[in-house]
Amino acid sequence: MRSLCLRCHRPESACYCSQLPPQLDTRTRVVFLQHPRERRVAIGTARMAHLALSNSELHVGVDFTGHARLEALAARPESVAVLFPGEDAISVEDARAKPPETLIVVDGTWPQAKKVVMRNPVLAGLPRIGFVPRRPSNYRIRAEPADHCVSTIEAVVEILGLLEGQPEKFDTMLRAFEYMVDTQLDRQSSRTTPHRRRIHFGPWRPPLELRTLAERFQNLVVFYGEANAHPTGTDIPSELVHVVASRLATGERFEAVIAPEQPLARSTPLHVELSEEALHAGEPRARAMARFEAFLRPDDELAVWTTFALDLLWEGGVARRTARNVRLATARALEGKAGGVEHAMELLGGPDVPLWAPGRAGVRIRALESVVRVLVERGLALEPMKRVKQPARTGTEG
Repeated sequence: MRSLCLRCHRPESACYCSQLPPQLDTRTRVVFLQHPRERRVAIGTARMAHLALSNSELHVGVDFTGHARLEALAARPESVAVLFPGEDAISVEDARAKPPETLIVVDGTWPQAKKVVMRNPVLAGLPRIGFVPRRPSNYRIRAEPADHCVSTIEAVVEILGLLEGQPEKFDTMLRAFEYMVDTQLDRQSSRTTPHRRRIHFGPWRPPLELRTLAERFQNLVVFYGEANAHPTGTDIPSELVHVVASRLATGERFEAVIAPEQPLARSTPLHVELSEEALHAGEPRARAMARFEAFLRPDDELAVWTTFALDLLWEGGVARRTARNVRLATARALEGKAGGVEHAMELLGGPDVPLWAPGRAGVRIRALESVVRVLVERGLALEPMKRVKQPARTGTEG
């Protein structure tokens, strides 16, 4: 007998719990009504969504007549909505004007979900919300009745992102979904015994992280920053001293050497590979941040390798905006650890980008540009790329 994870109810060898984000807080209470047959489906996604959301609950059944919780919700129809399409469904725009406090999500196949709705007149008295997804479903291990249909977790990610205005926050829930789909496909491709049941495999699609980079390419600004960072315990705050950025779609580039406002750490010139004289001769921080703010367009998104410099950028006064983690996307492309950005460029065989900025930041932004171009290309691919076998590494990377 296979050992099951007590949390996600999947075999321990296929457990997706490590891929779930820390439980996400939401303004909207999400109540899942799951058809009993769907509960037995190993690749279902309602439980996955429930585990990712702290403000959610999951109930199983078909006929919820007399169900105390559902009747309590239905008693306040002005604050509750059902995520279910239909001619009388309101648009997301209307729902955002007066967002529901509670969203009921019916989970099951389309016939099962319709049966739950029909068997419970209490649901008919509640407003419905319908939406058109931003992208097709990536549920490649299960058939969907139409192109606009998506899995339960994809639907929840979509609607919460729209209602609460933070799509990138809820997109993190899809890592576990992508992991489950990829794991299932890998297992089936290497299976030597007959399938126990007929399984539908949808068309191959690149991983979500790569597709997203490709979709947002026109708005991507690759960013890297170096800091004047003192050892832990000195109580001297870190600060950006060298900022480089590149808009790949147009070739526009930005650089600023920023004069340190804090005492210069001994290791800083060595690490950033700029002399003390060059750093002290840098421009004032306020002017550099204002120039960078002017360089960015309203719909630009930053593509970064790590978030340390990004946090310092926000602290420096630049308005927060969406950021894409290139390191995570690279790990998906390599199907393993990404390591440093220069090493990742070698493993991916990225294009040779000219060195256009001095210091270590110049080397890193060059490698980051190369890596992002490869990932964007793979995000547009129509068939799987050959796997890159990572060589054994005998040393450590600085």
